[in-house]
Amino acid sequence: MSEQMAGRRSTRKSEIETLADVEPKAARRAKPSAARQGASLLGKARRLKILDWLQEEGSARVRDLAEVFGVSEVTVRQDLERLEAEGHIVREHGGAYLKSVPQQVRDLALHHMINIDAKRRIGAAAAALVNDGETIILDSGSTTTEIAANLAAKEHLTVITNALNITLMLGAMPTCTIHMPGGQFKPPTLSLSGERSADYFKGLFAQKLFLATAAVSFDAGLTYPAIGDIAVKRAMIESAAQVYLVADSSKIGKTSFSSLGAIDQVHTLITDDGISDEDRRAFEDLGIVVIVA
Repeated sequence: MSEQMAGRRSTRKSEIETLADVEPKAARRAKPSAARQGASLLGKARRLKILDWLQEEGSARVRDLAEVFGVSEVTVRQDLERLEAEGHIVREHGGAYLKSVPQQVRDLALHHMINIDAKRRIGAAAAALVNDGETIILDSGSTTTEIAANLAAKEHLTVITNALNITLMLGAMPTCTIHMPGGQFKPPTLSLSGERSADYFKGLFAQKLFLATAAVSFDAGLTYPAIGDIAVKRAMIESAAQVYLVADSSKIGKTSFSSLGAIDQVHTLITDDGISDEDRRAFEDLGIVVIVA
């Protein structure tokens, strides 16, 4: 696992928004007891973001987390100690990795299985939009995996995906041609990522891209727990004629760590019936078609 951590690219604080930059001025002016309470809440929020990062990337180095979150390496080590005590991660020299990773890889299991019923409905609705003979791109993720599970009846598909589990699922279809990029393997998402993966999409064309996201808001746009996949997702978008965002309604109005960009990169949103009327109108006002599964 340490070799995998050593392969992580160092991130620059200026590239992404960090939680250290959002502490309210009022908290800094408060009485000592209130200030300590505020610091505790900020620490808890930071640890949740670190856990989100590890659930996306699988592992991380202390120095990278310190730079990204704008805190000292001592603070990061304390955060990792707390996360380890809670049973989420395993610490090792210079960093940590997600405790569930080895078993997930052995089982080819994804971590993000919350709202699975909604994701299954979204997957079925998205798969119904795929026509025989098309070239499509499937992003990695639990919702796009549900799309793949509903493609068995399709014929002569060409599928480009960075998800190893989707490749193995669709590779059993005799009339389906699968293409995968190279890149760095991310155990929690069973996917390939990084600049080499992004470069693979240059010169490729697909009728449809089914794009996953961790969160989507009208202010922050499409956001993700870490920056490793951003270049790949941008390359996917550039290669597709139509971009379908597949996101259950719990992700709407939320923000994660790093931004892919504005919502208007998407042509169609496929979600579940938990979307509010107000949010649906807001998407449609941007020219985005909303399909409710």
